Amino acid sequence: MTSSPVTLRELAAAIRQRVVDIWDAADQVARDKAVGTIEAEAEELAYIFALLVQGSFIGMPSPPVQISMDLLPLMEKDLALLLERVTTANEPLSRLFSVFDIA
Repeated sequence: MTSSPVTLRELAAAIRQRVVDIWDAADQVARDKAVGTIEAEAEELAYIFALLVQGSFIGMPSPPVQISMDLLPLMEKDLALLLERVTTANEPLSRLFSVFDIA
């Protein structure tokens, strides 16, 4: 029965590697959450832009109708976002809780 003794240097290297792996995993999780938050913010900004430009449809003051109509063909995604928001308008806090992971 021969067992090779583990040196202090090997043990320190193994502990260091374990800490580096944990740090890398935590860094990846933080980056994923940051990307998700930025995507949610970009969607909110697109929603606000659509409301500002096409606000006349819901009674908000908006730019002149000619500008709105000129931008209409370019705003297909924004209008789809507005229609999606109409369906989720009853639960505004649920979307906020899901985006920012509030528990």
